[in-house]
Amino acid sequence: MAYKTDIEIAQSCELRPITEIAAKAGIREEDIEQYGRYKAKVSADIMNRDDLKNGKLILVTAITPTPAGEGKTTTTIGLSDGLSRIGKKVTVALREPSLGPVFGVKGGAAGGGYAQVVPMEDINLHFTGDFHAIGAANNLLAAMIDNHIQQGNSLGIDPRRITWRRCVDMNDRQLRFIVDGLGGKANGMPREDGFDITVATEIMAVFCLAESISDLKARLSRMIVAYTYGGEPVTAGQLNAVGAMTALLRDAIKPNLVQTLEGTPAFVHGGPFANIAHGCNSVIATKTALKLGDYTVTEAGFGADLGAEKFLDIKCRAAGLVPDAVVVVATIRALKMHGGLAKTELATEDLAALERGIPNLLRHVSNIKNVYHLPCVVAVNRFPTDTDAEIKFIIEKCAELGVNAVLSTVWENGGAGGEALAREVVRLCEEGEVKEEFSFSYQLDASIEEKIEAVVRRIYGGDGVSILPAAKKQIDELTKLGFGGMPVCIAKTQYSFSDDPTKLGAPEHFTVTVKNVKVSAGAGFIVVLTGDILTMPGLPKSPAAERIDVDDTGKITGLF
Repeated sequence: MAYKTDIEIAQSCELRPITEIAAKAGIREEDIEQYGRYKAKVSADIMNRDDLKNGKLILVTAITPTPAGEGKTTTTIGLSDGLSRIGKKVTVALREPSLGPVFGVKGGAAGGGYAQVVPMEDINLHFTGDFHAIGAANNLLAAMIDNHIQQGNSLGIDPRRITWRRCVDMNDRQLRFIVDGLGGKANGMPREDGFDITVATEIMAVFCLAESISDLKARLSRMIVAYTYGGEPVTAGQLNAVGAMTALLRDAIKPNLVQTLEGTPAFVHGGPFANIAHGCNSVIATKTALKLGDYTVTEAGFGADLGAEKFLDIKCRAAGLVPDAVVVVATIRALKMHGGLAKTELATEDLAALERGIPNLLRHVSNIKNVYHLPCVVAVNRFPTDTDAEIKFIIEKCAELGVNAVLSTVWENGGAGGEALAREVVRLCEEGEVKEEFSFSYQLDASIEEKIEAVVRRIYGGDGVSILPAAKKQIDELTKLGFGGMPVCIAKTQYSFSDDPTKLGAPEHFTVTVKNVKVSAGAGFIVVLTGDILTMPGLPKSPAAERIDVDDTGKITGLF
């Protein structure tokens, strides 16, 4: 059977005018700014309206990613359409795709099959310009740092201790480490520098955690960009850069409204990676969606050990949010890869491989239930090659943990394939309040080392941490500067519970090596770098960009 590609499906869909989608969500005409016919910005003030009641919040997360794919975004969108089909008023809140992965490994990132947000091409490319604004604000600050030094350096910035890097929203390994300021005194002071991808920057994190313009400005002001010769931190506020950066971000901070293929209102806003940042869409978008839907479905990046942990321990803590239910997405194909099968062997029934791989799913589920104490359901994203025996095996194993596993066929059937999952989510939400039982994986008054240790032991399943001497010195300095009470944002590989991407399944008896620790004072968390994490990815041997094209009518092809 020949299937249409995601972009072919998206382009064959008849989109509704965005004004119609806004009206469906209950957004007033004065609160919408159209960006063409099918996308819009909405007022950030909606989240503060007292006449609107918050709906239920559903978090969608997943097992540890594999090349076989899990379908977390697809499931998020299909679940929202499924909820709509069973009569619920629904909104969905998603991250914006980064151009790096769009042109790099996987192509577009707006869902898949018949569970997509549209206009797919716009969302995956320039969209409403949010990422360009974030990149411009980041690079303006970088320019102002070097200009301050050039113009006399009254703050006493040590050029060897500038921590602020430039950025571009593209995978470009050539820019990871550079030397700039060459060409003589008039062209700046020569120094080592580098670029991060835009979605890994602190401004992206600040953007996604800020709840207003004033909160945004306060967070931008606190960002540490360098240290003086005497070891004192220098902030963006001291460089008088905050007003100009906020001017660049003024329109970007308003949530973007689009729609699913079935007309469910979708807010797509912000996009930090979960392996090197906190991996969630903006607080403003989530809180806006909660005001406009009886149910809001959102997702966190990569596996539950990364995205969900940071959603719960960082975003929920900062924004006062608590999910009413959590969906853990799994595929039989991916679990068989965790059980040791090669990607070419996944189409054949193999219960032994599934048994070896399913501990990965069960650890994620156990974390949601037993660490965070949240109601949970497993969504089995079914593929045509999955057998009844394999499905039965997963259902029985999940039942042993007191969790239902529900089949999802949203890629092929859209919202209709998500109705069973939607009913289970509604059942979980209606069973009772979870806010009294919800708990974090660590307490803020623990030391930085204790917080890292708690995540490694309680969430990853490891034996502990090995903190390298340089990282220990950084922890001591940050604690001395008063940052010890912040949550931790651990950057590690997305491919394993450990910091070693080759350790699949649910590895045990490992330690996580902490190589570098820094503060994101504006975002309000400590960044802990483990393993070989890069904040500027590179392109693969055969990037998706090689397969993307535009014909004479302007129609884009090859975008996933």
